[in-house]
Amino acid sequence: MKRGLVFAKYGTRAASTRQRFVQAEPFLKQAGIEIDIAPLFDNAYLDRLFSGQKQSMGSIVAAYTKRIQLLLTSHEVDFIWVHCELFPYLPSFMERLVSISGKPVIYDYDDAIFHQYDQHKNPAVRAVLGTKLAPLMRRANLAFCGNAYLRAYADRYCARTEIIPTTVDISLYQPRTATSSAPITVGWIGSPSTWRYCAEMADVLSDFARGQNSHVLIVGAQHAADSSLPFEFRDWAEEREIADIQEMDIGIMPIPDEPWARGKCGYKLIQYMACGIPVIASPVGVNSEIVEHGVNGFLANTPEEWRTAIAQLASDADLRIRMGAAGRARVESHYSIQQFGPRMAALIHTL
Repeated sequence: MKRGLVFAKYGTRAASTRQRFVQAEPFLKQAGIEIDIAPLFDNAYLDRLFSGQKQSMGSIVAAYTKRIQLLLTSHEVDFIWVHCELFPYLPSFMERLVSISGKPVIYDYDDAIFHQYDQHKNPAVRAVLGTKLAPLMRRANLAFCGNAYLRAYADRYCARTEIIPTTVDISLYQPRTATSSAPITVGWIGSPSTWRYCAEMADVLSDFARGQNSHVLIVGAQHAADSSLPFEFRDWAEEREIADIQEMDIGIMPIPDEPWARGKCGYKLIQYMACGIPVIASPVGVNSEIVEHGVNGFLANTPEEWRTAIAQLASDADLRIRMGAAGRARVESHYSIQQFGPRMAALIHTL
């Protein structure tokens, strides 16, 4: 059995940890690979983050110290798997510690985290940390990149890169049971940090919510949301995440055309589509690959295009069913862990 140590950025409350590592474990184990997941920031950190609480400097220092200790004692594993980076906002020389064990390294990322540094508003941060990920990438034997935008960056430094999209387990994500009863629900799922993208659509969504037989469901925005909006707000909970999505008739993913957003992997679109729900998305980055305009959903740019797309889907149950079925089929063939779990295992075995 081959053993790997995963240096995840966050605990299992983070979608990236669940989707890129936890759900892959059974497929890796079947292929003779076991992984231990060691997050830098645990679930308690994420709970404080999602609720808007401040983090103590002591807990952050303790997390960094624990990671250094783990790096120094990681000689017994067969490979190291790093998600995003080892030490956020520390100088690039700290990323070189990945070489201590002398083991093969996989670099994995599903967000354009390099833009936290090279696009930072503070010129000092850009100067000092603009290329901080380069030492880690250069030492990686293989990079798993969530989409082509991320791969283009990794190709500057890493000799071998592969696109591994964010996926879902289609044995868990099942198509919603079609209902003919009103109201029609337009839904969004995300986190407080991504709510700002949806908040920019507040006028469009509010106009829809005030219509007859219309409902807007927002999951996961929590403290970042304006509770005066005419929407139903729910906190995110892992145990009911799929059920919340299955209540939606239309799933949306508005994002701006900016560098950070271009690195997004379209996870919420994949979630909606796996549940047989038609989608509407901004034509930015990988969204334009996931969404086949007019087939499994619509791509909308301007507020008027968003209003038109929502109205068209809300008024046509047959169209929602057809697009939802097409979206489910696309996830099964292009964005399921059943497809990519064995692929990841095969690549790891080549190290």
